[in-house]
Amino acid sequence: MQAFYSDRFVLPLPPGHRFPMEKYRMLRDRLTQDLPEVRMLQAPEATDGELALAHDPSYIEAIADGSVDAKILREIGFPWSPAMAARARRSVGGTLAAGRAAMQEGVAANLAGGTHHSYANKGGGFCVFNDMAVTARVLQTEWSRRYGSQHPALQVAIIDLDVHQGNGTASIFRNDKSVFTLSLHGEKNFPFRKEDSDLDLALPDGCTDDDYLATLENALLDLEGRFAPGLVLYLAGADPHEGDRLGRLKISYDGMQARDRRVFDWCFARGLPCVFAMGGGYGTDISTTVQVQHNTYRIALEYWQRWQALPGARRVG
Repeated sequence: MQAFYSDRFVLPLPPGHRFPMEKYRMLRDRLTQDLPEVRMLQAPEATDGELALAHDPSYIEAIADGSVDAKILREIGFPWSPAMAARARRSVGGTLAAGRAAMQEGVAANLAGGTHHSYANKGGGFCVFNDMAVTARVLQTEWSRRYGSQHPALQVAIIDLDVHQGNGTASIFRNDKSVFTLSLHGEKNFPFRKEDSDLDLALPDGCTDDDYLATLENALLDLEGRFAPGLVLYLAGADPHEGDRLGRLKISYDGMQARDRRVFDWCFARGLPCVFAMGGGYGTDISTTVQVQHNTYRIALEYWQRWQALPGARRVG
C-alpha cells in the first residue's frame, strides 16, 4: 500500500507551540518498523495549477512569496517561512499522489493532510491549503480528460471524521453537486462558526463509542441514499479519541478502530477507491495519537490486500 510522507520538510515553530509536529515522524517510524507492506514515498509538491483548482491564485501567490496578510497567518496558527510554504504544498501533494494511487490500487494514504479548515482564499486552524478539495478537483479533471463523454463525471464523497468540522471544505464545495461533504464532529468544538456541509452530524461533549458508531452508521446510510460516489476521500482524524486534549469526545481505541473498519468496509463493499489522510491528533501523550493512526493504517492495509486479490476488471482506471 502506498503512503506519502512529508515530515522531512519540518516547519520551524517557536518554543512552546501547541502543534505536535513530531507526530508525523513518529508515525512514519512506527509504520516502517511494524508494517513493512506500507510503501513509504516522499510526497511531491502540489503545483500552482493544481492548487488553483480549489484556491484563489492571489492566495497561492501570497503563501509562496510571504506576502500573506498577518490576520490570515494568525488564523492559520503558523508563522510564515519558505519551509512553511513548501510543506503546505507537500501536504496537498501527498493526498493527491495517494488519490492517484488509490484509483489504481483501491486504497492509499497521506501521513499528513486532512487540512479541512482552509478556504479558497484563506487558511485557518493549522491548515494552509485544502488537500481534500484540491485532490477532488484534480482527480475529477484528470478523469474527464481521460474518459471525456464516454463516462459520467467522477463523483467524490468526502467523509470527514476529524473531531473538528470541515468548514473550509464545506465552503469550497457549497454549490458543487459533484462532491458530497459529510462531517461528523464535536458540536461545541472548533470552528465555532461552522459552514453547512451536505451532511453535518454534531456530537455532544463526552460522546462514547456506541453513540458515535450509531451516528456514523446513520450518516453512511444517508450518504448512500443521496449520492453515488465513484471515489471516497476519508479524513481519519485521531482527535475523537478519549486521550486527545482538544477533542472533548470519549472514543476508545476499540471505537476508533471500529470507525475505520466501517468506513473501509463500506468503500470496499461498493467498489469505491478510498484515499485517506490523518487530519488532527493532539494527544495529551502524543504516543496515543500515533497509536490511533497506526491502527488506522493496519486496518487500511487489510483492505488494500483485499483489493489486490480482486480480478483486474474490478479495479478502477
